[in-house]
Amino acid sequence: MPQAISPEFSSSVKLKYVKLGYQYLVNHILTFLLIPIMVGVLIEVLRLGPDEILKLWNSLLFYLVKILCSSFLIIFAATIYFMSKPLSIYLVDYACYKPPVTCRVPFATCMEHAKIIFRSNPKCVDFVMRILERSGLGEETCLPPTTHYIPPRPTMKAAREEAQEIIFSAMDSLLYKTGLEAKDIDILIVNCSIFSPTPSLSAMVINNYKLRSNIKSFNLSGMGCSAGLISIDLARDLLQVHPNSNAVVISTEIITPNCYQGKERAMLVPNCLFRMGGAAILLTNRRWERRRAKYRLLHVVRTHKGADDKAYRCVMEEEDPEGNVGVKLSKDLMAIAGEDLKSNITTIAPLVLPASDQLLFFIILIGRKILNLNWKPYIPDFKQAFEHFCIHAGGRAVIDELQKKLQLSAEHVEASRMTLHRFGNTSSSSLWYELSYIEAKGRMKKGDRIWQIGFGSGFKCNSAVWKCNRNIKPPTDGPGPWLDCIHRYPVQIPEVVQL
Repeated sequence: MPQAISPEFSSSVKLKYVKLGYQYLVNHILTFLLIPIMVGVLIEVLRLGPDEILKLWNSLLFYLVKILCSSFLIIFAATIYFMSKPLSIYLVDYACYKPPVTCRVPFATCMEHAKIIFRSNPKCVDFVMRILERSGLGEETCLPPTTHYIPPRPTMKAAREEAQEIIFSAMDSLLYKTGLEAKDIDILIVNCSIFSPTPSLSAMVINNYKLRSNIKSFNLSGMGCSAGLISIDLARDLLQVHPNSNAVVISTEIITPNCYQGKERAMLVPNCLFRMGGAAILLTNRRWERRRAKYRLLHVVRTHKGADDKAYRCVMEEEDPEGNVGVKLSKDLMAIAGEDLKSNITTIAPLVLPASDQLLFFIILIGRKILNLNWKPYIPDFKQAFEHFCIHAGGRAVIDELQKKLQLSAEHVEASRMTLHRFGNTSSSSLWYELSYIEAKGRMKKGDRIWQIGFGSGFKCNSAVWKCNRNIKPPTDGPGPWLDCIHRYPVQIPEVVQL
């Protein structure tokens, strides 16, 4: 005997169809308004006799000169509009650095190092173990050679060697994939938060690839894990004022100088999460590159909470009581990230959401802010606006929090979780490993929209919205971070790994 359908299930199904009906009605409101008008005009024309139609035609001929003049003005205005319209920015291709197997640091290695370095402080060993167990990282993440020593040897020379290894490898892969020649690079932007030597990393790239003397180069430092999208925003602004140009953005974080050697727990966390990584991205405003370009940049939205003291200090590089330098993470980090995300959502929602969600969002915002009504905040359904989400793989807690706040499914955050598992927190470059994962899975189709979300010290939340230009086939050869392991993913990641 079939079971009766529960009232709760029945009501939820009805509510679902009501919502779908509302979205369809609001999103196609112009169509519903225009159809009756067009039908009415057609009926009126059919009611006219031949003489009346001829008279109407003669009257139109009388006003032909006026119509031509009006048409000329419309064409002139349209020409001015399209000439002043911002240039379209295309992402031709990008390349991610893949560390060598010799740099791999499985959990056993991490724990062995912790037990030796903190042999007189078992509480630190237990803390490191608890962080690793719940980190979401896998057994194949990598650290630079200097951190494999006991104790680590973070020298300037070692940091430069790590920077050269990552940046030059990513650049070589980008030049190979795009066929771009070094002399064709007009703009160069390099971002690396902690390591900022003299000469700069951008000068290092210019020297190695013998770039032109009139290249416009920039080196961003101290801007945290969201610096990659800040670099994209800077490149977009530069490409708007320099037509027919190519811009290369390099995002990385050099781990060698970040290796904290003290005992402060809040400063040990980055040692457990951050790993080697980097990416090089080619952007252009050349129209003929549109066909081969992978993506078109639609929006970049940046929000900054640095005016608030708590937000400003939640990720801070400082010395511990023993004089060891490291990055300290505040306990308020996730709460501050959530507040900054709200500000970013408020800004980006009107740009990307369908009309139905925008209307609800606006009504509830007016009710809460102006009428002081005790309404719950409306969480827009961003799944209506985007097919893919690239959330900064800063840690399991970051991904969990954003999945909850944005009401995303496990599949929507799969790229972020698998990137964290395979490569760890690679800072500003993590978003490109996630995008590469989606491509390697064969999920990126023409017209798909992608939302990249990054967080960084200061405190900042930055977003970039891209639209896919063409169907992207999974790579089968050449350089690629997922090429030899994509068949193993996704993997089941336990809540706690027993070490």
